[in-house]
Amino acid sequence: MQNDWIKAEEILNKDGVVVLPTDTLYGLIGKADSKKAVERIYEIKGRNESKPFIVLINSYKQFKNFGIILNDKQEKFLKKVWPGQVSVILPCLFREFEYIHRGTHSIAFRMIGKRNRNLYKLINNVGPLVAPSVNPEGKEPAISIKQAKKYFGPARNSRDIASAGGDNVDLYINAGMRMSEPSTLVKFESNSTWKILRQGKIKVNF
Repeated sequence: MQNDWIKAEEILNKDGVVVLPTDTLYGLIGKADSKKAVERIYEIKGRNESKPFIVLINSYKQFKNFGIILNDKQEKFLKKVWPGQVSVILPCLFREFEYIHRGTHSIAFRMIGKRNRNLYKLINNVGPLVAPSVNPEGKEPAISIKQAKKYFGPARNSRDIASAGGDNVDLYINAGMRMSEPSTLVKFESNSTWKILRQGKIKVNF
């Protein structure tokens, strides 16, 4: 399995797409700084193009990748809930990241801790990752690789990585059944208050 994570790193650095276990469910993963990979995930999922993806990070420094500077209130809250299964929506007003925020001018982030060793190391080596759930639009998220392959078919041949089009992913990493609840989703409002949009496994109180 360790070799799979090394292969995933190689594929992601070539703008490929990988199905792998996250800290919650299986994720359909691509490099957040690769517009090509992000757009391909929209194609694979058949996802509404106005709906943005969650971005996985493993360091506060990575907010700078998106031009985001936290204020004291934001940082204080995030340090209470991260790392952990809480996704937080923060403002992102830069047009260069519109391919991620899809015109919403905000991005949802979740911080991965060292406890998730393989995923943490992958983010270290590749950078922030977009990580929507593994399902076509309107279907239930896959809880196994078998179900994921029913949705998206077998992995493509390695020589076809990042070629245009196609509904297949480039690699599956099997970690057994993944039946965790989705992450809790919280939004930072313009009036400097927090709003819970979805309660997941981790209960958040203010």
